[in-house]
Amino acid sequence: MNQAAIHRWIKTDCGRAKYNTLAAKPGALAKLRLAWFVLIAAIRDAPLPNPDQPSS
Repeated sequence: MNQAAIHRWIKTDCGRAKYNTLAAKPGALAKLRLAWFVLIAAIRDAPLPNPDQPSS
């Protein structure tokens, strides 16, 4: 998944930093943990406004 697409789902700076850390790790368990993180982060960040979108 590219950065722009993932930033649509993970909206906080700390969440994006954690995503980058987890995405850099090799291995099957690391990928499983990354998928779990993205799922939970997307649910938690869903009600937050997207900081990349200009506010009107």
